Amino acid sequence: MMTRTFAWNRMDRLLLGTGLLIPFWLTIGVGLTALAYPGYSHVDHALSRLGAVDAPTQGFSAWLNNVPLGVLFVLVALGLARRFRTSRLAGLSAALILLHGLASFATGLFPCDQGCAPLQPSVSQQLHNLAGLVMFLSLTLASALWAWLGKRLLASPGLAVFSAICTLLALVTAGMMASAVADGQGFGLYQRLNYAVGVAWLAVLSGMARRSPGGRP
Repeated sequence: MMTRTFAWNRMDRLLLGTGLLIPFWLTIGVGLTALAYPGYSHVDHALSRLGAVDAPTQGFSAWLNNVPLGVLFVLVALGLARRFRTSRLAGLSAALILLHGLASFATGLFPCDQGCAPLQPSVSQQLHNLAGLVMFLSLTLASALWAWLGKRLLASPGLAVFSAICTLLALVTAGMMASAVADGQGFGLYQRLNYAVGVAWLAVLSGMARRSPGGRP
């Protein structure tokens, strides 16, 4: 029994450790891809533009960004589900993170149209937009759940407050993204801030879950 428990704990730590890799993979992957896209602006251009139809980086952007990030999100979701297997709400948060990973695959499978802002979007563009919306909602809702679960499962009021702040920041930056669409400037910056908040929250949660003993459901 002790050997089996040790194996479970070791597997949990390995799976949760993938959450710590996500911010680094995202930063390096996007940075390298953008280097191969002449004139690409991290301030004004959407992340999706790197994999858009006819983009110079379309052939490899999804394989460097969407797919491996999707895998990492799925793995950390499994780690959270195993780690907090007795909590239904934690299981729901894990399911939301898993959904986020699957939506990441979808954004790579269905690239946006050239420029990512067509007047008449293709089916691929519409599916891409839907997957992007799912990504935003799933990660934001997961962080909102941990505003409640942080103290109860990990005895960490700090994590609860941090989760609440990240949820609020995600909503604020989403509003800034919407305004940037109308203005035509700054969308890329606000999108990066929005996603940075989400992946930073998940990295903190993953790190704390790896260190702390389990709490009550």
